[in-house]
Amino acid sequence: MASILTNSSSMAALQTLRSISSQMSTTQERISSGLKVGSASDNAAYWSISTTMKAESSSLSVVGEALGMGSSLADIASTATESIVDLLGKIRDRVTAAGESTNDKAKILTELNQLGTQMDQTVKAASFNGQNWLTAEDKTGTTLGTSTAVLSGITGGTLNFITVNLESATGATGNTQAIVDTVKAFTTADLTNAAAVQTTLGKIDDAIAGITELGATFGAASSRIDIQKDFISKLTSAIDRGVGSLVDADMNEESTRLKALQTQQQLAVQSLSIANSSSESILQLFR
Repeated sequence: MASILTNSSSMAALQTLRSISSQMSTTQERISSGLKVGSASDNAAYWSISTTMKAESSSLSVVGEALGMGSSLADIASTATESIVDLLGKIRDRVTAAGESTNDKAKILTELNQLGTQMDQTVKAASFNGQNWLTAEDKTGTTLGTSTAVLSGITGGTLNFITVNLESATGATGNTQAIVDTVKAFTTADLTNAAAVQTTLGKIDDAIAGITELGATFGAASSRIDIQKDFISKLTSAIDRGVGSLVDADMNEESTRLKALQTQQQLAVQSLSIANSSSESILQLFR
């Protein structure tokens, strides 16, 4: 029935157009933000879960960064001790050569002290993030003690730490700096005769044993921290993927939906135009 007061067709077409416009607005927002759940109003359950998971991922990222610093410190200490052991090997060779009466002991002594200086420089250079495990001191000169605690992971929200010994119990005892101090400077008396050479070699062997033990300790700490660091990195990635599956918009799907809605909008506009024209046809009856 045609009516000049109520145009049912026009009202229905207008309602359809409004619905399409609302859907287009939602789709365009998803495309611009990349999220299908950007607030609690979009999906309260998914928003709540994703917010909690994002917070957990953020916490794990911080732990991962801390593990990275601990790993770097352990790596530097381990690498430095390896270099020192190599230098001690060269020192041992020079001292052994000094046992031969035909060799120039003065020249050998100069070489020994140069190698000793190089060892001392290596010890002092092995610092990271304000700590040096070889000198057992921080950047302010405060002593770290015989051991130090290093973050090794996290379990159920509780941080885990491992204790890294900074002093050797094998051969020459003490921290790396203390051990190096016993064999970094030589005098003529250390090379005077076979007995003196043998005593000097004994000190060097003790130093090698002590620093080798410390190097193994630092290497083991580095390996353990790296394992946890890799695990946390993978766990963080898995959580991020989980969050993405809940809240990320499928851009291909949203783009296809937008094109479909644009077509529907054009048809709805035409439908509204046709519905409005029915009212105009009534006026023709009075002309």
